[in-house]
Amino acid sequence: MNSTPRMNETEVLRVKLEVLRREHRDLDDAIEALQDRATSDMLTLKRLKKQKLALKDRIASVEDRLTPDIIA
Repeated sequence: MNSTPRMNETEVLRVKLEVLRREHRDLDDAIEALQDRATSDMLTLKRLKKQKLALKDRIASVEDRLTPDIIA
C-alpha cells in the first residue's frame, strides 16, 4: 500500500503560482539590471519584457482557477 501523502489540486496550483511569481520577480530584476547598463541590448530587453507579460498572464490564469466563482 502506498502511504505517500499526495497534494490536492489546490495545493499544486498554489505551489505553481509561487513558482510563477518568483520567475516574474527574477525577470523583473533582470530587466532592471539590463536597463541600468549603458549598453543594454534592446532585443534582449524586449524578449524579457515579453516573457514577463506571458508569465503575468499565466499567474492570472492560475489565480482565477484558485478563486471560486461567485454569482452575485
